[in-house]
Amino acid sequence: MTQYQRTIDSNINCSGIGLHSGKEVNITLKPAATDDGIVFKRTDIKDKDNIIKASYLNVTQTNLGTVITNKDKVSVSTIEHFMAAIWCLEIDNLLIEIDNDEMPILDGSSEPFIFLLECAGKKQQAAERKTIEIIKEFSFGDGDKFVTVKPAANFSIDLEINFDNPQIKELKYQFNEERSSFKSDISRARTFCFKKEIDYMHKNGLAKGGSLDNAIVVDDNAILNKDPLRYKDEFVKHKILDFIGDIYLAGNRISGEFTAYKTGHSLNNQFLKELLKDQNNWRLI
Repeated sequence: MTQYQRTIDSNINCSGIGLHSGKEVNITLKPAATDDGIVFKRTDIKDKDNIIKASYLNVTQTNLGTVITNKDKVSVSTIEHFMAAIWCLEIDNLLIEIDNDEMPILDGSSEPFIFLLECAGKKQQAAERKTIEIIKEFSFGDGDKFVTVKPAANFSIDLEINFDNPQIKELKYQFNEERSSFKSDISRARTFCFKKEIDYMHKNGLAKGGSLDNAIVVDDNAILNKDPLRYKDEFVKHKILDFIGDIYLAGNRISGEFTAYKTGHSLNNQFLKELLKDQNNWRLI
C-alpha cells in the first residue's frame, strides 16, 4: 500500500522553558514542502545561517540531550522528545521556528508535543514517503552497551536498561508499532535524573530549568516526585522515547527489528552513523 508524505495543516505556537538553559523559548510549527524533511530555523539569529537540518550528521553533542548544529555553529538542543512526537504522528516535512537555542522541555515527555501537532492537524502531500529498509543484520556496541537491528516489515524495539539504583535496577520493554501505540504506551514517559547528579549539572551550567514538574528525580531511597509514575516501567519507556527521537534523525522512518541494551544519546547517534555509512546494510524504498 502506497504511503504519502505528511506535513501539518496550519501554523501553531508553543512556549516553555529550556531544561538546561532555564530560558523561555517560543516555537512556531509551520507546514513544509515535500522532501524538505524536518528543519529548525533560529529566528533570533540574523547575521549567520540560521537553518539547521534535523539530521544525524548534524549532531554535535549528546551530553544529557541531543544537539544539532549547522556549518555556522548555530545549534538547537534537546530535540529528542520533539522528534519522537513527529515520528509518532508520521510527519515527514516540518519547519520549526525557534527563538532560542533549546527546545522547551514542557513536562519532560513527548505528550505535549503530540497534542500540539494534533491541534495543527495533518495534511497528506502528493509525494510518496521514503522508508529506510534494513536488509541485513547490523550491530554496534560500546563496552557492554549495544544496539542491533535486523530486517523486519515494520519498526520494533526490545530495550533493556540496567542502573545501579534500587529504584530502577533492571527494566525491559518491547515496543512494536504494529501492536502497540506510541501515544498511549510510550509518549507520557518523562525524562529522569539522579539527585546526586543535580549539583554536578548546576555547576556545569545545566538543568537550570529542571524541576519536579518536568523530570523524575531519583534518590537511592525514593523517587522525590510527589506524583506517582505514569507507567510502572516509565524509566525504560523514556529510553525508548529517546531512542525513537534520535533514530528519526536518519531523515526517514526505519523498518527494522531493534534490540538495545543501556542506550543513550551518544550510542544512538554512533549506531546510526555506522549503520547508514555502509549501504550494504539498508536501502531506501
